[in-house]
Amino acid sequence: MTRVGAIDCGTNSIRLLIADAGTGGLTDVVRLMKVVRLGQGVDATGLLAEDALERTFAAAEEYADLLRGHGAEHLRFVATSATRDAANREVFVDGIRSRLGVEPEVISGAEEAALSFAGAASVLDPQPEQRILVVDLGGGSTEFVLGTAAGVEAARSVDMGCVRFTERHLKQDPPSEAEIAAAEAEINACLDEVLAEVPLAAADRLVGVAGSVTTVTAHALGLAEYRADIIHGTELDGARTAAACTSLLRMTRSQRAALPYMHPGRVDVIGAGALIWRTINARVTELTGGRVDGATTSEHDILDGIALSAALTAGR
Repeated sequence: MTRVGAIDCGTNSIRLLIADAGTGGLTDVVRLMKVVRLGQGVDATGLLAEDALERTFAAAEEYADLLRGHGAEHLRFVATSATRDAANREVFVDGIRSRLGVEPEVISGAEEAALSFAGAASVLDPQPEQRILVVDLGGGSTEFVLGTAAGVEAARSVDMGCVRFTERHLKQDPPSEAEIAAAEAEINACLDEVLAEVPLAAADRLVGVAGSVTTVTAHALGLAEYRADIIHGTELDGARTAAACTSLLRMTRSQRAALPYMHPGRVDVIGAGALIWRTINARVTELTGGRVDGATTSEHDILDGIALSAALTAGR
C-alpha cells in the first residue's frame, strides 16, 4: 500500500486527494476542494492576477501541511487550462515549487483528457465493448474522451468552461436571452471542433464529471445539502438534465446562493456550466439518434487519475 498525494489546480478550484493506493484501487484519506478562481480574468488579459495567485498559494500552503501530516509518500501536482493560457505562468510555477517542493506540471489538454478518463473509468466498471464518453466540464476548458475498458480511443480539449464563458458571455443577472443565445452558439461551435476528432455518435454512454455537472445533479435531485455519496452514480435522462440546467441558468445570483448544496465559489459561474452541460447532452442525444439520452454523474475524475498516476510512479 502506497500513500500518495494528488493536486488538481484548475481555472476555478484547487483540489487535493490523499489516498492509499493498492491492488483494489484508491482509498480516500483526504479529499478537499477550495475555490480560488486562479483563472480570474485570464481569458481577457492572458495573465494570472496577483490576488488569484495569492489565494492559490494560500491553499497550497494548507495542502502542504495536510500532505506532511498524513505522510504522503509521493505527490503529483497538475495545473490545467488557466495556467496553460497565462503568459506569467512561471510566477505560479515558482510559487508552487517553493511551497510544496514539487514541480507543478502544466499539462496539455490531451493529457488532461486522458487523466480524466482514467479517473472516471476507475470506478465505472464498463462492459468490455461499451464506448464511454467522459466529459470533464471545467472552469476554462472541457475535455471530451471516448474510450472503452481497454483505454482511450479519441480525445479533444476545447477552451470552453464555466468561468471562461461567464466572463465572456453571461454578464447580466440573470443572463439575457441574447447572452444565452451567443453563449449557446459558441458552445455548439466548440462541439463542432470536438467532432472533428472525437466521434460522439459512437458513444454508448455519457458520463459527466467536475463541479458544474455534480451541482446540476444535486439541483435535479433537490438535495438538502451537497452529498457526494448520493450524487455519484446518479443517472438522469435528458429531459431531467435539461430542466435542472435551465432552472439554474434562469435564476438570479441571490437565488443560486440560497441553494443548500451550492458551493459559494460556484454561485456566479454555475449558469454557464449548466448551459454548457445542457447543450452537450442535447447534442449527444441528437448525434446518437436518441440511443444515449441522459448521463451518469461521477464524483471521480481527473483528481483520481492524477493519484493513480502518482501511485504508478511511486511503484517504479
